[in-house]
Amino acid sequence: MSLLVPAGLFAAVAVVAAGVADALVGEPPTRLHPVAWFGRAVGAVDRAWRRPRLVGLLAVIALPLGAAGMVGAAVTLGWLLHPAAAALVAAATLFVSLSRRMLREEAVAVVDASDDDLAAARERLPALVGRDPSALDAGEARSAAVESAAENLADGLVAPLLAFAVGAAVSLPAAAALAAWVKGVNTMDSMLGYRDEPTGWAPARLDDAVMFVPARLSAALLAVAAGRPGALLAARRDARSPPSPNSGWPMAAAAAALDCRLHKPGGYDLFPDRSLPDTETATDGVALVDRAGGLAFLLAAGWCGLLAGRLGGGAWL
Repeated sequence: MSLLVPAGLFAAVAVVAAGVADALVGEPPTRLHPVAWFGRAVGAVDRAWRRPRLVGLLAVIALPLGAAGMVGAAVTLGWLLHPAAAALVAAATLFVSLSRRMLREEAVAVVDASDDDLAAARERLPALVGRDPSALDAGEARSAAVESAAENLADGLVAPLLAFAVGAAVSLPAAAALAAWVKGVNTMDSMLGYRDEPTGWAPARLDDAVMFVPARLSAALLAVAAGRPGALLAARRDARSPPSPNSGWPMAAAAAALDCRLHKPGGYDLFPDRSLPDTETATDGVALVDRAGGLAFLLAAGWCGLLAGRLGGGAWL
């Protein structure tokens, strides 16, 4: 059996299994979550250094590559035991690389509480966004929830799925390893990539490059899921408003599809001529992100299945 022939069939099974687990199981406990373990390693980098940019550069090279190497080795070892074991390890890797269900549930909770218990909505918002929620009104709280859901579609779902699908064209270990690598880069950016954190300069720049395609693909998925393909063209106008080169795309596409304004006080204002989302619109926004996520799973599984069909069933690692 060759390690160089894509295992499309097993990759497709892994995508489906990860999607089912994400829908039914949710996040593993923190003490058992490999991403939390990775976060502890990143935390060791988050301190004062004489040359913080160099440390950040070395860390963003070494840590994600180390995680990817361990995952690739684990899938390869699984294959030596049984092909199903390799698919299981790959599915587990993809599953823990996703961060969709927990953040979706938080977004729903914020939206549900925004009208009747604004204090509770504000209390839950730090799980979704980094802004100070204390002065947000109900519309701004709902806007933050929709913004977070749309942005998380890109970095918490589409990016690891796309990486897995690209890697599947090489091998099953490469698919799982590339998904783990992307998750590692994204985790380092979320922990270190702040303007006042010089160690985070390299992680932030690498994450900008890694997320270029997933952010725009997520915007397209939102437009298709909404049945409004024109929303993608409309999003181009405001997608560059946020300082990030990528996060504005899924957020602006969601705003265009929902025909609402999304606003971060002191930050950006997407479609300012429209109204902030009411409860119904914000609920529709979270549901729209869910549908777009479902499309992402279907596309990834379909692509892996196509690889299997073109390569004689993909019965190799």
